Amino acid sequence: MSAEDSCRRNRAPLPLLLCLLCLFLPFSSADELAILLNLTATLQSPDSSVFASWAPDKPLCSFAGVTCNSNGSVHELNLSSKQLSGELPLDSICELKLLEKLAFGFNSLHGTLSGGLNNCARLRYLDLGNNRFTGPFPDISSLVELRYLYLNSSGFSGSFPWNSLKGMTNLISLSIGDNPFDSSPFPEQILGLRELNWLYMSNCSIGGEIPPAIGGLTKLIDLELSDNNITGRLPREIGNLINLWQLELYNNSLTGKLPVGLGNLTKLQNFDASMNYLEGDLSELRFLNNLVSLQLFMNGFSGEVPTEFGEFRKLVNLSLYTNKLTGPLPAKLGSWAKFDFIDVSDNLLTGPIPPDMCEQGTMTELLMLQNKFTGEIPETYGNCPTLTRFRVSNNSLSGSVPPGIWGLPALNIIDVTMNQLEGPVTADIENARSLGQLFISNNRFSGQLPKEISKAGSLVTIDLSNNQFSGDIPSTIGELKNLGSLHLENNQFSGSIPESLGSCGSLSDVNMAQNLLNGKIPLSLGSLPVMNSLNLSDNKLSGRIPSTLSSLRLSLLDLSNNRLTGQIPQSLSIEAYNGSFSGNPGLCSAAISSFSRCPSSTRMPKDIQTLVVCLIVGIVFLLMLLGIFLYKHRRDEKHEDYSLKDESWDVKSFRVLSFTEDEILDSIKQENLIGKGASGNVYKVVLVNGKELAVKHIWNAGPGSGRPRKGRGTTAPMLGRANKSKEFESEVQTLSSIRHVNVVKLYCSITSDDSSLLVYEYLPNGSLWDKLHTGGKTELDWHARYEVALGAAKGLEYLHHGYERPVIHRDVKSSNILLDEFLKPRIADFGLAKIVQTDSTKDSTKLIAGTHGYIAPEYGYSYKVNEKSDVYSFGVVLMELVTGKQPIEPEFGEKDDIVNWVSSQLKTRETILGLVDSRIPETMRDDAVKVLRIAILCTAALPAQRPTMRSVVHMLEDADPWTIYAQVRVSVARSPSLSSATPPPSGLLLRLQTERQFIGGYIHSRELLCHLYIGGRLCEIRVREAEMMKERFAKLLLGEDMSGGGKGVCFELLL
Repeated sequence: MSAEDSCRRNRAPLPLLLCLLCLFLPFSSADELAILLNLTATLQSPDSSVFASWAPDKPLCSFAGVTCNSNGSVHELNLSSKQLSGELPLDSICELKLLEKLAFGFNSLHGTLSGGLNNCARLRYLDLGNNRFTGPFPDISSLVELRYLYLNSSGFSGSFPWNSLKGMTNLISLSIGDNPFDSSPFPEQILGLRELNWLYMSNCSIGGEIPPAIGGLTKLIDLELSDNNITGRLPREIGNLINLWQLELYNNSLTGKLPVGLGNLTKLQNFDASMNYLEGDLSELRFLNNLVSLQLFMNGFSGEVPTEFGEFRKLVNLSLYTNKLTGPLPAKLGSWAKFDFIDVSDNLLTGPIPPDMCEQGTMTELLMLQNKFTGEIPETYGNCPTLTRFRVSNNSLSGSVPPGIWGLPALNIIDVTMNQLEGPVTADIENARSLGQLFISNNRFSGQLPKEISKAGSLVTIDLSNNQFSGDIPSTIGELKNLGSLHLENNQFSGSIPESLGSCGSLSDVNMAQNLLNGKIPLSLGSLPVMNSLNLSDNKLSGRIPSTLSSLRLSLLDLSNNRLTGQIPQSLSIEAYNGSFSGNPGLCSAAISSFSRCPSSTRMPKDIQTLVVCLIVGIVFLLMLLGIFLYKHRRDEKHEDYSLKDESWDVKSFRVLSFTEDEILDSIKQENLIGKGASGNVYKVVLVNGKELAVKHIWNAGPGSGRPRKGRGTTAPMLGRANKSKEFESEVQTLSSIRHVNVVKLYCSITSDDSSLLVYEYLPNGSLWDKLHTGGKTELDWHARYEVALGAAKGLEYLHHGYERPVIHRDVKSSNILLDEFLKPRIADFGLAKIVQTDSTKDSTKLIAGTHGYIAPEYGYSYKVNEKSDVYSFGVVLMELVTGKQPIEPEFGEKDDIVNWVSSQLKTRETILGLVDSRIPETMRDDAVKVLRIAILCTAALPAQRPTMRSVVHMLEDADPWTIYAQVRVSVARSPSLSSATPPPSGLLLRLQTERQFIGGYIHSRELLCHLYIGGRLCEIRVREAEMMKERFAKLLLGEDMSGGGKGVCFELLL
């Protein structure tokens, strides 16, 4: 064969190949079109414009969200933030063989993912984050070309396929946080990804220690491992990550000191290791002079704050509260950058307050309470118009408050209580148009209260107590329409109480005790619709007690030690106000024995008096005959049941009553029975006016232990009272003097020789036990359960700490926590309560009391029980709320109570989350676990190891699900479009609604250009100033997506 023939033979197939290629290309394009159109049938969106351009007669490369390469093949598919729902057909999508970018983030896609994702072998960018998928994430070992992988907040669970990452050696960004994966130690496969810039693994069940090999990931600029169960010390090798710009480790269980070498991270701008168990000093941080935000709160750090912090030119956020720090703060702290907020509360810091933290005029919050700061409040803070919260209480500050502080226009709280401050409140307060809370008690303030305070129209709470104020109370105070609480006690106010106070329609709490007030009590006070507490004691008030006060529903009334005269209004002459009028020798009353009877204003002639007496005697005699006749008629002819009304009754009222004893007695019948207990029956009473009450009929010794009365009545037989029921006496003694919103109201007691009745407010939603354990679980979501826990805790706190002497309930359980129509809790059933004696030798009770499953273990070895026994029982209630379990259940096995059962499950994050009631949604389970932690503290075996109820309340307030659920943690990040040699923009940090969360960026033409890393996903947006703040629990920030050229939602909406 010649060379020419050979060449001709080799060229012969070319036309055929060209023909085949021409046939192939149209087929491929049509195939891709079919795949894309299939998406429109599979996925839905309420926004009709999403797929408006996706039509068969249009080029597929013109479809919105579709990008083609130079050959017309689909290269990118980006449908992020399109409100899409449905199941993602990955088997079909991955037939797009040249697909390199697949982005479906920030949608509502659901269902499980198939293994078809492995067919997208050329993918370099995969974003499925912020969706609602279920089940495990599939193996993606074939996606070795991946550079960016975003799966955060996607709903995936089970075991993550860590081995899939081994071949992805070029991976730059890995974001898998905020998913309920199975608990796992730090995955070693990640340690080989040496190209990683971004690693977001917050809240994804990582446990164990951070391995030293983390130091090999030297290209990292963002490392986020927060909200996990990481333990042990920080490895010193973390100091090798010299390119780190952000390090987030908060809410773990890290221990030990900050490692040597951490100071090498000189590019670090955001460092958050709050809510751990770290200790030691902060000296390793003194070289991190690029820090913008430092948050180390709720640890055990000690020593002094490094003086170098005062030279940090970019620092704008500093949060070190709840540590053990000592010494002074650096004098120049916050003076260089546009400082935003500082919170160093609850430490042992001393010295003066640094004067220049608002030097740049941008500071919003100064929180330095509960320290040992001394000196004066710097004048500079009076010129800080952006300040919203100023709290320096519980220190040793002296001097006067700079006048400008009183009138700061944005300030909503001033709290300087418990210092040695002096001087006046100046007229500048008229400019404080946003001020809602003014707390300046327990100082040495003096002078007159300025009339200009009326211009601070947002004021809700004023507490000026325990100072040296003098002069008249300004009448302009009546212009404060939002005022709810006014405390002026223990000052030297004189003059009369302003009549204008009656115009403060929101006023519920007034205390003007221990002043020099004179004149009459204003009639207008009786017109305040929500007044609940009125204390005007220890003044020089005169005149009569206004009858208008009778219309108020007061839980506290104290008019003692004044110069009042005349008759005490009949409706106020009740036992609840027994000591309210003492020290007023000019008062008289026909109902209160300690006061003289009021003289009659006129006297009838003696013959007329005789005639009236005779008529009354005659009428009474006739009525007695009629009564005897009717009684015999009922007994003989109708054989009527025994009636409680046959008894002679003694009524003791503890509040203003709107009913009579007959209304109560007539309703004690079997058809009104709503509950039975160890100490008596409970009946529901509906009054003529529609009001509902609960009446408890106390057994003296127990049903059936005495001689029943004759008759066939439905009323339960009452036992003879040779000795009054101890339960009855205990309940009356305890509840008659307690006034708290979370303790059930006792209106009165009704007793006779044979019967004891207690009349309470009626709680229509029954008990917490009923809601949790008798089919009512669906009515209590986590927020309702939390509110019940917090309210009940506050009630117990009042019993233990707010009463004159501690009250031990001794039978705290879910069935003794009642719920009103709004599901607000009331602690009830004080039949076993014990008021602790003032004698320290009698600070405990020696009677076994309580209910099995709730009884503290010290009963097993000692009868001495104190407040900590209630704390244990309350811990059991918290466990019920979190787990939905009863205190004793068969499934607990040998560990026969809920406390031991919970303890046995505290092994891994997975088992702990498994304790949470299945009816609580996954998004709320971390919040529930926080309450479970408090329950575990409450149920410590030794009483000394349990917190007080006051501490329990504080811990529960910190676990508020609304606060946590409303947080959006956003951190500034380098945009991928920026040169790696160019540092990310820095400057002003703008805060969200919650105290310690922020977003970052810099101001540009009254707009915010942000290069943000949001929930593990890069986003570059321009946000207008007006769009920064929305409703309290909704953070929706809209902006222009600069990297994609389109419009979109870059922040997740939290409701």
